[in-house]
Amino acid sequence: MGTRAVLAELSGTQDVLALQALLLEKPLPGQQDVLAAAETVLVTADSPASARRIAARLLQLDLTAPVQRDGELVVIDTVYDGEDLAEVGQLTGLGAEGVIAAHSGQVWTVAFAGFAPGFGYMVGENQQLEVPRRASPRTAVPAGSVALAGNYSAVYPRRSPGGWQLIGRTNARMWDLDREQPALAAPGHRVQFRPVRDAVTLGTESAAEPVAQPAAQTAAEPTVHSAGAAPEPAAGQDVACGLRIVAPGLQSLIQDLGRHGHSGLGVSAAGALDRASLRRANRLVGNTPGAAAIETVAGGLTVRAVGDQVLAVTGAPSALSIESAPDDAGDTWQRSALMATPFALLDGETLSIGAPQSGFRSYLAVRGGVDAAPVLGSRSTDTMSGIGPAPLAAGQVLAAGGEAESGVVGAPELQPDYPGTGVTVLDVVPGPRADWFDRAALDSFAAQEWEVKAQSNRVGMRLDGTPLQRTRQGELASEGTVAGALQVPPEGLPVLFLADHPITGGYPVIGVVVDSLLDLAAQVPIGGKIRFRWAEHGPTEHTATEHATEHTVTEKEASN
Repeated sequence: MGTRAVLAELSGTQDVLALQALLLEKPLPGQQDVLAAAETVLVTADSPASARRIAARLLQLDLTAPVQRDGELVVIDTVYDGEDLAEVGQLTGLGAEGVIAAHSGQVWTVAFAGFAPGFGYMVGENQQLEVPRRASPRTAVPAGSVALAGNYSAVYPRRSPGGWQLIGRTNARMWDLDREQPALAAPGHRVQFRPVRDAVTLGTESAAEPVAQPAAQTAAEPTVHSAGAAPEPAAGQDVACGLRIVAPGLQSLIQDLGRHGHSGLGVSAAGALDRASLRRANRLVGNTPGAAAIETVAGGLTVRAVGDQVLAVTGAPSALSIESAPDDAGDTWQRSALMATPFALLDGETLSIGAPQSGFRSYLAVRGGVDAAPVLGSRSTDTMSGIGPAPLAAGQVLAAGGEAESGVVGAPELQPDYPGTGVTVLDVVPGPRADWFDRAALDSFAAQEWEVKAQSNRVGMRLDGTPLQRTRQGELASEGTVAGALQVPPEGLPVLFLADHPITGGYPVIGVVVDSLLDLAAQVPIGGKIRFRWAEHGPTEHTATEHATEHTVTEKEASN
């Protein structure tokens, strides 16, 4: 899967659990993350060389040893009154009471996570409750909904769209960043659903009797806090040293190099889309490479210094104008600053970033870094899951932190050329599902110029062009994805996944942009053109992963 990940396809859930257990117990050299899915395990590596070694080593692993299902037992009290309970009873032939007995009468195991933080795909001890997804997904499923789809059960951790069959509800907090283990039911955990009538509480094997709550209280949707959004200083709050947001522009976010290694919890890495520009900005002001900075798109960001600051702006080249604080007579004066060059912004002075001359994203670093509360080891905003600081707002004050690693600032640096009105060429390697497309579709994918649509964001770049035709129908079972993956939905128009992408997906990946060009891809503006070029020898009509078994077409991952 791309140049820094390996997608291992297996014969079923038992082998998936076995490989996941082996890799978590004894990580391979260079292994960075492991993500199990319905029939695959995605292993992310720290380099392309490590990925190649891991691919070779995976073929030698013994998966015949039985999986020890002795993980922690989590008991979830459940009110079985879901909107689809009667329909599930008809689909299974068990009736509503039979569904309740079958669901609560077995121990479920969390096989993998996906869709959203805290959403665990649970497999049961039998196939009695195998049901299809709803023909028409709901636009909003309440948090705490207990659901079935295929051979899986799950609990929705937050309000979201979804197409699973709803059979009950719980007020158990499936995702809580205040816990040492944020996911209540993480991969490997065993889960027992316990039927209750008037109260919905959470217990464990050794838990005391639950405290009863009024039925009316449990019937309401549980309060859902933002998934880890850390409170930031509000307008007027005292900050002795930092930046006040005068205008955030189109979108301005706090980003560092991301939170890696949490895909098993359903959390993507997020982080700066143009990593080189973030590192350059931090280097210029004397920060550590991964210090948090501001990522802003299409210009328009205006900040005012609280105390004297040292700043640098990198990425999309833009005009940088500075307005002084008013003097005693109320007069101000203007000066300019240079891109990729450290400069002082004195107390009360205001910096404005103009519209980019080329490129799309700019990075503003302040000496010491932006001091936001870290979530799972990172200060980055994840727009897909809601983890991390909220988008910046006018009047907000950001404190400067202690991430400076040098007593001096860096020398001005040259920046690369950024995408403009021409065509940006991105090298791609064949995706794991390139064999879903014939030679004509593969040639069309690489021959045409794709336009970046206005609906693009940090989750993915939506591309417009001549639709690609598949040779296979249906959708994939959920499998891991990576930044740079090019998924092709049924309408045939690719989506290029960026840092905030969902960790699993159900559409075939025709190709993956090489990791070293993802920074360039993130700088292509709305309306810009992209042409993909097959790296090395390109694909054949049957290019794909080294299949251990034939893949079964089952499940759609557009929503859960």
